[in-house]
This record gives sequence, C-alpha cells and structure tokens, in this order.
Amino acid sequence: MKTKTNKNALAVAMILIAASGWGVIGVFSRPMTAAGLSSFQVTLVRSVTVMVLMGALLLVKDRALFKVKLRDFWMFLGTGLISIVFFNVCYFSTIQMTTLATASILLYTAPCFVMLMSAVFFHEAVTARKLTALVLAFAGCVLVSGLTSGSITPRALLTGVGAGFGYATYSIFGKVALKKYHTFTVIFYTFVVSTVCLLPFAGAGEAFAILASNGRAALMALGLGVISTFMPYVFYTTGLESVEAGKASVLAFAEPMVATISGILVFHEKLNVMNAAGIGLIFVAIVLLNVPAGGKKGE
Repeated sequence: MKTKTNKNALAVAMILIAASGWGVIGVFSRPMTAAGLSSFQVTLVRSVTVMVLMGALLLVKDRALFKVKLRDFWMFLGTGLISIVFFNVCYFSTIQMTTLATASILLYTAPCFVMLMSAVFFHEAVTARKLTALVLAFAGCVLVSGLTSGSITPRALLTGVGAGFGYATYSIFGKVALKKYHTFTVIFYTFVVSTVCLLPFAGAGEAFAILASNGRAALMALGLGVISTFMPYVFYTTGLESVEAGKASVLAFAEPMVATISGILVFHEKLNVMNAAGIGLIFVAIVLLNVPAGGKKGE
C-alpha cells in the first residue's frame, strides 16, 4: 500500500513538473517569434526536436521499442494529428482572432473534456472532489489570464473550444497507447506523426534557415524542444501510467500558474491582485486533489 502511495505521489510530481515545463514555453517561443518564425514553424521545430531526441534515446536504450503493430497506429495518429497538430492549428487560429487571455481560457476547457471522456472510455468516477478542483482551477485560470470584457466571434469560440478538445485528447489517446507500448514509444511516434503532418505547410526550409543564421533563436529552439517539450511529454506520459486521466488534466492547470510567474520573473510583467488570486485558486485545486480523502472511497 505504501509503495502504491509513493508511486502515485511520484506520478503527481511528474505531471506537475511537466506542467511547469509547458508553463515556460513563452520564455523560449517569444525570442523565436521575434526572430521571424511563425507559430506553425515554432510547432514544427518542437516536433522535430522531440522526434530526433526520442529516436536517439530509443537507439541507445532499446531498439525493440521502435516496434509497433500497424493495427495500433491509429493511437499515434490520434496523439500526433489530433493532440498535437489539430490542437496547435485551433489554438494559433484563436490567438489571431481574439486576445491571448481569451484563447488561454478557452484552451483550459480541456479538463472538462478529459473528465467526460475518461468517464465514458475508462469508467473513471466523476467525484465531487474532482469537480470542485476543476471549478477552482478553471476559475484560477480565468483570473491568471485576465478576464476580458470584449466580444468573441462564433468562429473564435469554435476554434478555442476545438483547441481545448485537441489538448484533452492526448490524455485519452496516450492512456490507451500506454496499455500496449512503452512511454518512449508513444512519445516518439506522436511526434513522428505531427512532424510529417506539419512539414508540407509549415515552411521548414525558411524556419531552419532562420535558426542557422540566428544563434540566440537556435538556443531558444533547443530550450523549447528540450525543456518545454521533450521533458514535459516524458514526465506527463509517464505520470499517466499511474494517475487517472481526469486528475492529470486538472493537475496540468499548474501550467498557467507557472506561465504567469515566469512572465513576472523573465519579462517583468506585473502581478495584480486577480493574478495572485488565480495562482492561489490553482494551488488550492492541486492540493485538494492530493490530500488524503479521509478514508472515504470515491471522494
């Protein structure tokens, strides 16, 4: 029992570390965008970096991990095409049509989708504790992002919710794939698929030409690939082995909290009372999911 508890605690820690890695994406992506890379090119660079790093790791660790059955490839089409490419296309489209704050709020509809899909596909219980944590975390995200009063078009709403759905599907497809394949195998083929799908329209030649001529942008690309993509996906996918998908998706709300803190520390963005309150709510939600349930099963 103690061993299982320790394993779950480690899995939770891994998911929080992953969310922290995703939370500092802006630290690396902003200089890359300033250097001339588009959002799609930044996404392509992330995908290629993870594909190469994970491929090298598999070559060293165990080449047998490259083996997958053709009939199971739908799982990686799900994680790569829907969870990475579809998510990014929807998210970047939303950003172009509305504010970043509104886009991020719509993105974090993801745990709602995860909780519902997990109940249907994995029979995970939708408990009062999970729902309370979800509401607290979402409210915290709204406060952290900054609530906007401007109107939003139906198209922006559709792509924003689409981004949330795409983001959510990684927890679902990933959970299914992990029942048959190693964590590293799942991540490798996820980014093989996303890279192949992005190559035709992302402007790969232009992207890598910019990185080759701009040392700082290249360094930021490496940081984005390793610290904000490779490591987070390794930690999050590993954590999914021991943590319910619904719970993991709520824990990932630590991402906007970390993003806000990194913005303050790196870009000297101001922290107001609403931001601080939002960080507090997200922290409370994370604690709520991980304190002992008082012996009551299903809380």
